Amino acid sequence: MLGNISAFAFSAGTYALHLLFVVYVLLRPRSRQNSSMAWIVFIVAVPFVGIVLYLVVGEVRPGSSRKRRHRTIVANIRKVLNESWNDPKDAAVVPRETESIARLARLGSDTPPRDGNRLTLLAGAQEFITSLVRDIDRAEDHVHLLFYVYLEDGAGRAVTDALVRAEERGVECRLLVDNVGSSDFLKSELCRELRKGGVEVVAALPTRITQIASIRFDMRNHRKIAVLDGRVGYTGSHNIAEEAFHPKPRFAPWVDATLRIEGPTVRDLQVLFVEDWYMDSAQNLDHLIALAPEEHEGGRTVQVVGTGVNSQNEALVRVIQSAIHMAREELILTTPYFVPDEGTLAALTTAAVRGVHTIVVVPERNDSPIVALASRSFYQPLLEVGAEIHEFTKGLLHAKTITVDREFAMVSTANLDRRSFEINFELSTLVYDSDFASELRLLQKRYLEDCRRVDARRWAARRWPRRLVENVAGLFSPLL
Repeated sequence: MLGNISAFAFSAGTYALHLLFVVYVLLRPRSRQNSSMAWIVFIVAVPFVGIVLYLVVGEVRPGSSRKRRHRTIVANIRKVLNESWNDPKDAAVVPRETESIARLARLGSDTPPRDGNRLTLLAGAQEFITSLVRDIDRAEDHVHLLFYVYLEDGAGRAVTDALVRAEERGVECRLLVDNVGSSDFLKSELCRELRKGGVEVVAALPTRITQIASIRFDMRNHRKIAVLDGRVGYTGSHNIAEEAFHPKPRFAPWVDATLRIEGPTVRDLQVLFVEDWYMDSAQNLDHLIALAPEEHEGGRTVQVVGTGVNSQNEALVRVIQSAIHMAREELILTTPYFVPDEGTLAALTTAAVRGVHTIVVVPERNDSPIVALASRSFYQPLLEVGAEIHEFTKGLLHAKTITVDREFAMVSTANLDRRSFEINFELSTLVYDSDFASELRLLQKRYLEDCRRVDARRWAARRWPRRLVENVAGLFSPLL
């Protein structure tokens, strides 16, 4: 009898606990309802485990002290910028059809589009590393690098040697790498060489188990930035790594795209580096953002958008959706991880219905099996309305790019998934220039030459066990 009462009390307590967490999840902001439903299903389907995981990674918590520090840092930077760069002409005029994109981007990161930028599109890892090392060797004052992954391979060795050489001739070198993405590097002999050579190396977003209750421990700094003497900058999807990417060699080569920039936009890259460096090193570099890069005659109009949990992170998805809605003739999108939210999926399907030639390019083999399954759960609605899906067969296509009507282009560090939209610190570069958009489109077309197009009829006829597994993964896509 006593055992029955205990069992009933345990069952009732368990039910009440799960009901309490379901109500708690439902009280989240309306903007997160997609992930709320997935969390509710997970909490009910996997008792206790679902609750524990929700407590750990269910909410985007940057931490109150980190948010306060970030507000202080941004206020100081804005003060320096207002004192040193207050010419109203700095905000460039963009084509009328892209005005809404520029406005949304500025609301998110307070960075306007700027004229006078020279751009070089770098597609190969070796091409990127060679160019970066050459610019480090030319640096006279400072070198700032921020990367998610820094590997102990040929690329890492080349950059390390260049940084040490720069320090030897009196150049101040700072390297910020993500604590998780570059965890092996931070414990490596290569890292010790850098520090011994005078390079300041700092880990971004270090994780401590004691902070789980107040800070989401899996937040990552996924940005890729290089700034040299405040006049040359790099950003895109390349990490400091060879195409072979030895942690996951069976998916190689990793195929990326990065921009080399000379012009006023470099200062915007510098601002983001200074923000992130100050957050994790407590070292104030505000004096460096007073440096004004040269504006180049006939240069291109460029705008950078830095997003992260400390700021208006929804700006990224709004910019992407606005670009999709702007398309009238052609839209090409490349991403390694295709797990769109409902709004982005609706924008893509609507574009295809409107008659826009809509092309989505993803890797055939993905380094994340769960993400690959979830990605394929989104194929059917796109194929049904005539959108094209192409799977890249010559490695892992890691480039995150968008072109619209050969008029607008975007090169980003962000994937098309909730992690990039809500959790990671990301950086996207918007280019309002038809010549550059055409150049990036040519690169996208080269990707398509190494792709297999997904046949709509065959896809619809695939066997039910495969559809079931993909749709189950898709059900939990808001959590990925």
